[in-house]
Amino acid sequence: MGFRFFRRIRIAPGVTLNLSKSGLSTSFGPRGAKFTVGPRGTRQTVGIPGTGLFYTTTQSYNKKQPPRTQAPTTPAQSLNIGFFKSLVIPADEKSFVEGCKALLQNDLQAAHAHFAQSGSADACFMAGVIALKLDMTADAEQRLQTALQRKESLGALLNKYGIEAGASIPITDEISAFVQADAKGALLILTEVYQERKNFDAALNCLFDLRKFDPEDILVKLSLIEIYFETFESDKNRLQSILNLSNGIENLPAIHTAILLYRASALRLLGLNQAAKDILTGALRKRKDRSVDLLHAIHYERALVYENLGKPQLARKDFEKIFAVNPEFEDVAKRLGLG
Repeated sequence: MGFRFFRRIRIAPGVTLNLSKSGLSTSFGPRGAKFTVGPRGTRQTVGIPGTGLFYTTTQSYNKKQPPRTQAPTTPAQSLNIGFFKSLVIPADEKSFVEGCKALLQNDLQAAHAHFAQSGSADACFMAGVIALKLDMTADAEQRLQTALQRKESLGALLNKYGIEAGASIPITDEISAFVQADAKGALLILTEVYQERKNFDAALNCLFDLRKFDPEDILVKLSLIEIYFETFESDKNRLQSILNLSNGIENLPAIHTAILLYRASALRLLGLNQAAKDILTGALRKRKDRSVDLLHAIHYERALVYENLGKPQLARKDFEKIFAVNPEFEDVAKRLGLG
């Protein structure tokens, strides 16, 4: 397939910590994935830019709100280690706190250095995410593997200091997900690390472990399908795996439409062009909240199917629809004899 809509891009996860005078709040993530923590509870929103689809969960700490007379926690109080306390806390914890302070100042190099000095699971997680952002993939792999080895204590120091932290990473060009400092988050980021390093077998193993948490997780399914499609030439059975994972998917939100695009591509590559055409035509019946690029990708794939079915005029019609909006899209100009 000459074109893949969900190309992987260089990963640049965002990691920030925010402490507010209103008590303590953390808010992070780019457009499409936000997580906010405040004195009254947590609110997580994960969205798919351009589709209108988003997920929000809210959880209160207590049914009763904090007393109004309670003094607010300041950033200095949250991460400040007093002189006498500093004499008794472990060195790993000190390094973790210094890493958080550096991260608050947006000094990624210093934050990574401090986290790297700490052997705690939380520090390894944070160091791994920062290393990935700094394009230090070997270091990121090592840190995240260590965090997983100590997964039982993931979140311990973050909870102790009242901090919620994590990373927002793109699953595909269109979809981002927020991951927390836990085993699932570490596995998902490690999957991205392995794909950056072209170690697809290790990436698949991470995704298999993630499916143990929730076999129907749609983002994990999409990541598996993408890797299978990326590597099917070395194993034709992976096209069948794409069909198995996409079986029963209906054309509801755009993420499902994307999976149907992969399903149709797998069918075409297996020589089942009529079935592929039916899926693509059905996918095009719903255009609301679908990005232009996604719709172009479906038209492009259907044009390839029409060519295989010996219907060049219908193929040209799909190519012309793409060219009329974006003449630079893939090789449509060449296929139309215009480039």
